[in-house]
Parts: sequence; C-alpha cells; structure tokens
Amino acid sequence: MTGASTLMNTENGQPETMPSKKKQPLFMRLLPLVVIAAGIAAFFAFDLDRFLSFDALKENRDFLQSWTAENTVLAAIIFMSVYCIMVTLSLPGAIWATLAGGFIFGTWVGGLYVVIGATLGATAIFLIARYALADFFREKAGKAITKMEDGFNENALSYMFVLRLVPLFPFWLVNLVPAFVGVKIRTYVIGTFFGIMPGSLVYASVGNGLDAVFAQGGTPDLGIILQPQVLGPILGLAALSMIPVIYKRFKRTKTSSENG
Repeated sequence: MTGASTLMNTENGQPETMPSKKKQPLFMRLLPLVVIAAGIAAFFAFDLDRFLSFDALKENRDFLQSWTAENTVLAAIIFMSVYCIMVTLSLPGAIWATLAGGFIFGTWVGGLYVVIGATLGATAIFLIARYALADFFREKAGKAITKMEDGFNENALSYMFVLRLVPLFPFWLVNLVPAFVGVKIRTYVIGTFFGIMPGSLVYASVGNGLDAVFAQGGTPDLGIILQPQVLGPILGLAALSMIPVIYKRFKRTKTSSENG
C-alpha cells in the first residue's frame, strides 16, 4: 500500500485511511550514494589499492606486528573500521584485508574481526540500498519483485545462509538484493554474521601462515577455499541450511495432495 495506511475506526468498525509519513527529499535519499561514489573515487585517486597485495604485507609486516602489539585495542578498532568502510563502499580487495587480519591478529581473533567489520559494512550498505534505491527498484521490477519477495521471505534466513556460505554471487550483490525484497534487518545481520564466518576463518588462517610463506619466498594458494577438504564442509553447511526450505515445501505438497 502506498501513500496511506489503514486503521480500524473504533466507532463504526470500518477501516479508515490515515496519511503515511512524508518521504524524505530525493537529494537526502541519494546523499549516501553520493558519499559512496566519492569514497570509491578517492580510493583509486590516492592509489590506495597498492596496499592490497602480498608485497605490501611483506614490506610492512614488521611495522604492523610491532605496532599492533603496542596498540592492541586501537589496532583492532582501526582494522574493523577500515574493513567496514571497504565493504560499505563495495571496494575490491576484501580478500587481502581478510588475509591481513589473519596475518596481524591470528586466525581466530583476526577472523572474528573480519566477520564483525564485514557484517557492519554489509548492514550499512543494506540500509542505504533499502532507503535510497528500494522504491526505484520496485517500480522497475514490477510484479517480479513481489514474487521474489514472497519466495525469499518465506525462508529468508535459510536463503541468506546459502548465499553467504557458497560464493555463487559477488558479496556486494548479496548485500543489495535482500534490501530490495524486504528481508528483515535482524535476519540479514544473523545470516551475514554466521554465513561469512567459515570462509573468513579459512582466509584468516591463510593470512596467519604468511610469515612462514614469506620466509620461504613463496606465495600462498588463494584457491584453498575451492579445495575439496575445505569446500566440502562449507557446502555441507549450505545444504543443512536448506533443510527448512525443503521441509516446508514437502509439507505444503503433502497437505495439498491430502486436501485434493
């Protein structure tokens, strides 16, 4: 329903129409997008992507490790904040930041910081997309968005787990689509936080072993997540998360056949 909300009239029991809240001006709704565009432009204008490489980690490892040891809490806050900004701006190089997290803080602590930063950033872009672009997207998609929304929201958490666990689609795309189909913010945050955890820990563990790799003059295998012993358990988790979806469909089919 657009433009008004319906309430029950206590005197005659008939629904009455109440005006809905005014929408924010277009400029205010698009302002976050302008900020994001400016952030992306600044990232490449200042050549900040040069820090997203093995060479950058290798050259700065002594400074990073010593400074972190002296400023543990501040280092953690800075790292999570930078990761959050990278995800919010949909900047390339999250995998390098994840490796850096494992390299600086270790597998478990670094992996946790990555998950927190990524979840905060993903939530930020989710909210921006919902309030700045959702109306436009709905107008263009028409009835298709309604069907997508009904199907997605029926088992939203299961779908979120699968989309986060299995890298079938780009991370930035999975950040946006749930905002357009009305996924609840709590469902989105839970699905993101726990869904990205396995992959984040895998890459953080690779980052944790970079010191030994650098000492030998080698390069770590970033395709490790596609190896059967790693990908297998992740796919297993994805399959488990789909059980509620399969059960609901089975139950609906059984009920329909019994009633028919």
